[in-house]
Amino acid sequence: MVVQPMVFHGDRLLLLDQRVLPGRVEWVECRTAVQVADAIRLMVVRGAPAIGITAAYGLALDAGRCADLNEARQALLASRPTAVNLRWALDRLAVLPADALADAARAMHADDLAINQAMGAVGAALLPPDPTVYHHCNTGALATGGWGTALGVVRSVHAQGRRIRVWAGETRPWLQGARLTAWECLQEGIECTLLVDSAAATVLPRCDAVLVGADRVAANGDTANKIGTLQLAILARHFGVPFYVCVPRSTIDDACADGAHIPIEARDPSEIRGYGGVTWAADVPCWNPSFDVTPASLVSGWVTERGLWTPGSA
Repeated sequence: MVVQPMVFHGDRLLLLDQRVLPGRVEWVECRTAVQVADAIRLMVVRGAPAIGITAAYGLALDAGRCADLNEARQALLASRPTAVNLRWALDRLAVLPADALADAARAMHADDLAINQAMGAVGAALLPPDPTVYHHCNTGALATGGWGTALGVVRSVHAQGRRIRVWAGETRPWLQGARLTAWECLQEGIECTLLVDSAAATVLPRCDAVLVGADRVAANGDTANKIGTLQLAILARHFGVPFYVCVPRSTIDDACADGAHIPIEARDPSEIRGYGGVTWAADVPCWNPSFDVTPASLVSGWVTERGLWTPGSA
């Protein structure tokens, strides 16, 4: 893989710092679950599958130190409440003995790569031979174990030798599209054009599909994803463009009835007042939800490693 978001060495976890890309390539070293939880909360690592894998490694680090695993679990669970993969990963490890956690986390990482490659093949088959797609946020190798969900579909099309063109929305306020998706496409040689979020309506009529990931999908198909996803779904419906949610099956929360039951994380208002130490906003109150919920009725299909998922199915 060209892009590696995390490297586990048994007694320490190295995370590619996504806060400083693309300007610098730096790694953050974590040796405890609390340090991993801080890295997740501070957006060193982000993306639901990557958060789940990282949390699993965090629990394994504390198991290796013979630390209190219940305290480690609670710290990790509190780091990003919307990402269902985080709880899913920790629940899988909860039934295992402490000395098995490191190997289990490594297996989870390898499984995620295989799952995303399978998902990529499913999604690639839905697109025309040389497609143009709109992509929101970052759902690539940086957001997963190394391949990607929605951007993994793009990577799979590219790997098949087909030409694919990506319109990458900048994705305010953290600019994951501008900083991360565009950077990943550049590393992989994938044709990518960056645009401001508010230009989406202008280019969508020229797109064959909108591809997004998700942090949680409710049992009825309502989808929580990066803020701005809902308006894209509405625009896609208006222009008759297919709108695909690309997620591993672990992101579908069968215990969550619908989008009204998905907790939406509110982040620090300073994130929308400026960036990189530069403040450009007037000193007024800010509201900074990290996610919105797209109703299932606006989704053309949920692409998983098992094929297209239907709400209510196993």
